[in-house]
Amino acid sequence: MSVVSAEAIRRVAVVGAGTMGHGIAQVAALAGCQVRLFDAVPHSAAAALPKIRASLEAAVARGKVSAEAMGTALANLSTANTLEEAAGAADLIIEAIPEKMEWKQELFARLGEICPREALLASNTSSLSLTKIAARAVAPERVVGLHFFNPPPVMKLLEVVRAEQTSEAALQTALGFAARLGKEPIVVKDSPGFATSRLGVVLGLEAMRMLQEGVAAAADIDKAMELGYGHPMGPLRVSDLVGLDVRLAIAQTLASELSDTRFSPPEILREKVREGKLGKKSGEGFYRWGS
Repeated sequence: MSVVSAEAIRRVAVVGAGTMGHGIAQVAALAGCQVRLFDAVPHSAAAALPKIRASLEAAVARGKVSAEAMGTALANLSTANTLEEAAGAADLIIEAIPEKMEWKQELFARLGEICPREALLASNTSSLSLTKIAARAVAPERVVGLHFFNPPPVMKLLEVVRAEQTSEAALQTALGFAARLGKEPIVVKDSPGFATSRLGVVLGLEAMRMLQEGVAAAADIDKAMELGYGHPMGPLRVSDLVGLDVRLAIAQTLASELSDTRFSPPEILREKVREGKLGKKSGEGFYRWGS
């Protein structure tokens, strides 16, 4: 089965309007695509539009985006009330729903019935098996991973994941589209945690264990990696930005699939998630965050 070329992608559907979803929608709209944003939770997609506008206004204020480009991007954005409305005529569908395998599998099965036969189907999953997700699609060879990083409009890296079923044509379309977005892609095969989540999570979990053991304060642990190893941001602050609930879910997945104690979540992480201290999005994690 053929798949759309990167140059021919004009209409993009983003499914999931959370932090990652609306950030991805913004990036695609800035690249000149007509973007339809959909979320199964009522009003979530509409609520994301003011956030995208605020993000673009901040980028204009910093001189990163021109006022003209902002206007064009906002004109390219719209919301959809149903999955069919969002994906029915899309050249590319990017899934950014929560990290639950059964939800993603159900979505990709439905997309096969809805979207055009040549559309590229992409998942933003950061740790789940893309091969298992693709197995439920009507044409699994056109499924690829497009793992963006938070915040998508700022982070240059795009992890392109190849499932066992992904065709060479789908992979090349994904790489070409990454270039259109101005991203720097890396290609990884489908494996637990891919490259970035696996490396990032193991570093973050060890930093949490050090904090739990009283080795050093959170700010000092982070400063050690920032000044000692040149990391732009320490592992605990990164964890707060990602979301501690997200970090916990990924760690549990990796611990199970790799049978490796390195990924066993420390109690300090479990405790913070139980208390609702999820990082920046809740106002407190390993740090306190302002509004």
